[in-house]
Amino acid sequence: MHEFIFANFALHIQLDAAETEYVQSKLLFRTVKKNAVLLHPDETCRNIYFVNKGCLRIFNTDKEGEEHNILFCPENWWVADLASFSTQTPAFYAISALEETEVFYFSYPVLEELYIEVPKMERFFRILVQNGFHMHQQRITSELSKPAEERYQSFRRLYPKLEQRITQKHIASYLGITPVFLSMIRKRNN
Repeated sequence: MHEFIFANFALHIQLDAAETEYVQSKLLFRTVKKNAVLLHPDETCRNIYFVNKGCLRIFNTDKEGEEHNILFCPENWWVADLASFSTQTPAFYAISALEETEVFYFSYPVLEELYIEVPKMERFFRILVQNGFHMHQQRITSELSKPAEERYQSFRRLYPKLEQRITQKHIASYLGITPVFLSMIRKRNN
């Protein structure tokens, strides 16, 4: 059951048997129903989640009630409102499940404990945050400089096969376009 998350750790660190056992003892597991909300805006993000199976999304709802998808998190992705989690202050974003999803997670205090007891974990999460920041910068640049069709192609490269699993409405929101315009782009690309 833990093979995917420990394979994810192995991308950046090598845990010995004792460290693996200790980390595993601190991991929590949960199944999240489709459309269930893991984090509401203005709540403090108390956990960082690893998607074992399924797909989560990070989004914000504007004053008019329109949702703006910021990130999709399918299998093998980590998710949190990072600013809220790292400072233990109210979240700006919401996190919800786009399909029934299995997650492993660490609470903030447990992760802080892991940093001390298994210092390799601090290295892992530092690399994870650096990679996430890089991806975030690329996404901003893409939104500001690329036409919608190129943003759609970037989405397809970043999230292979996810297009068949989530609604066109969510993809359009992520791309910053209407579902009708997305439909036109898809027709031109198929």
